[in-house]
Amino acid sequence: MARSKVPIALALVGLFGCSASDPDPRRASDPARTPSAQQAAPEVAPSPREERAALSYSGELTQGGFIRGQVPSGAVRAVLGDEALELAEDGAFFAAFDRDSPASLVLSATLADGSRVNETLTVTERTWPVQNINAAKRPAGSSEAWWKRREPEYNAIVAARAKVTDAQGWKQDFIWPVKGRISGPFGVQRVYRGEPGSYHSGVDIAPGNGVPFVAPADGVVVLARTGFSLEGGLIIVDHGGGLNSAFLHCSKIAVEEGEAVSQGQYIGNVGSTGRSTGPHLHWGLKWNEARLDPLLFAGSME
Repeated sequence: MARSKVPIALALVGLFGCSASDPDPRRASDPARTPSAQQAAPEVAPSPREERAALSYSGELTQGGFIRGQVPSGAVRAVLGDEALELAEDGAFFAAFDRDSPASLVLSATLADGSRVNETLTVTERTWPVQNINAAKRPAGSSEAWWKRREPEYNAIVAARAKVTDAQGWKQDFIWPVKGRISGPFGVQRVYRGEPGSYHSGVDIAPGNGVPFVAPADGVVVLARTGFSLEGGLIIVDHGGGLNSAFLHCSKIAVEEGEAVSQGQYIGNVGSTGRSTGPHLHWGLKWNEARLDPLLFAGSME
């Protein structure tokens, strides 16, 4: 689904430690100077911005990982595999690799003259843990009655993730929304008496019921609802660049849809709402349709 533009502006004033301008170094400080000697020095033309001829990037080149980088100067379009990238004015971009990403993907930038700069990325494969459960697989809930309730929830989630904001959190080093025991790692797959289930698309953190949690990076709240059948209390924060965070099973939601949030800002409380077997925060990260490992973004809790 195409991501639609919404008129949401981040309140970024003061986030970057801006200070008052320094005094003009050219102003006269010597009272003995004559008026002719105090004439302003000729303005020096700024040096042209350095031209970039190649793609540059760094990050976690592994399944569930990501990269940040810049396209060559004059690039008008860029893709990773068949996914179009959102380019900032300075050519910066964010891209990521699904949990089941292939071992190699082509990163390509198209220049104004139609020529391309390509680079093949090697994506490290990971071995995902399997949990064998001695119980029958729970029905997916495909009955007409269940879907009647679920459909509007599903549509709301899809619409929220399709929104485009001017958030810049994708440029930041992420922090943990809350610290605690990891009760469910990313990527693990459960097998119910030999029948495979879906894999775990986020990380579960169990710090205790009611513990407050914060935004892991700057963003805009695109969904903040309670009472969802699976997720319970649900918050989705768009970080820009196609990247968003989802926080499930919240006992309390402290933000509103359309609200700009800063990294470290309190946004809700851990709970056990929706389909949950105990109090925990499910933190899911998604770039377009790719499911990502939060551990690769926030690092170790230690």
